[in-house]
Amino acid sequence: MRKIGIIGGISWESTAEYYRIINEEVKERVGGSHSAECLMYSFDFGEVEKLQSGGEWEELTRQMVFWAGKLKNAGADFIIICANTMHMMAPDIEKECDIKVLHIADVTGRKIRERGFKKVALLGTRYVMEGTFYHDVLKQKHDIDVINPSKEQREIVHNIIYDELIKGVVKNESRKKYVEIIEDLERKGAQGVVLGCTEIPMLVSQKDVSIPVFSTTEIHAKAAVDFALDD
Repeated sequence: MRKIGIIGGISWESTAEYYRIINEEVKERVGGSHSAECLMYSFDFGEVEKLQSGGEWEELTRQMVFWAGKLKNAGADFIIICANTMHMMAPDIEKECDIKVLHIADVTGRKIRERGFKKVALLGTRYVMEGTFYHDVLKQKHDIDVINPSKEQREIVHNIIYDELIKGVVKNESRKKYVEIIEDLERKGAQGVVLGCTEIPMLVSQKDVSIPVFSTTEIHAKAAVDFALDD
């Protein structure tokens, strides 16, 4: 079993879900009392949020590279980042630390392609929806087009993540807003919707909408087990 290096705390709510899924998958696949071999560094998300809102992406990159290197030196064989947004640093980590980062957009793209879809909606933080790093992986590696929510919708999605979900707050009224946005994107041609923030599955799941849902938390965590157990 390869040792999984986990960069978490972005936020801890979704990191806890990663840990649960990873260990349940290992137990199911290997059997007995087995669980995952993993090492974790968990950020204080309050500090991360300040740097994000202040546009301090170089400092965030420095910290991500530093802790990935610590995990490698401690014995990690590959890295997973328990957040979609911070995958913008994945190329820097691979370059500076010489370790594989299992990219969340890449493994999600494979699942979308397995369904034969060519166009999906993307919900996530403002940085995911308005940046290019996530869209580029889906388009260049998997030939999948992305439909973004409108500017007003992006604000709603982003604010609910930072004001509620990262604090573990789940509101029915917020779920309704997300569902309305997803239904609008479906009318615009989306064949599926990527929950491109690891906290969103706390709020929305397949039972809430008719369009196929791709939970990046579940997809990424299970892909980590695939890679850890792959001979």
